Amino acid sequence: MPGQLYLKLSAISTAKKVNMERFGFTISKGRQIDWDANNREIADFIRANESSFKRCIACGGCAATCTTGNYTSFSLRELNILLHRGENAKPSGELKKCMMCGKCMLVCPRGVNTRNVIFLARKAFQNIGGYEL
Repeated sequence: MPGQLYLKLSAISTAKKVNMERFGFTISKGRQIDWDANNREIADFIRANESSFKRCIACGGCAATCTTGNYTSFSLRELNILLHRGENAKPSGELKKCMMCGKCMLVCPRGVNTRNVIFLARKAFQNIGGYEL
C-alpha cells in the first residue's frame, strides 16, 4: 500500500514538470561577467585619452535623445556599459551607426564628452582591436 502511494505522488510531480516546461517555465542560463576573460584594452585607451569617460553613470539620457537610436538598435548607454566591461564584440559593430550629432553631449548630466568617446572607440578598435569599421 505505501508503495502505491509513492508511485501516484511521483507520477503527479512528473506531470507537473512536463506542464511547466510546456508553458515556458524553465531555468535561465546564468549571465556572469568574467572580468578576467574580457579584454578591457579599448576602455583603458579611451580612459587614458578622455577622462570624462570615467564619469558615466549609465543614466540613459544619451540613449533617450539619440536620433540614431530612435531608428536603429544603437544605444550609447549600452555601448558604454559593454566597453567598461570589456565585452567588445557588439560595440565594434555598433560604432559606425553614430552620426556624431552631439545631442547626447547636451543632455549628459555628468558632462561626458560622448563624441570624443565614440571617436576614440573607433580609433581604438581599428588600432588595438584590429576591427574594420
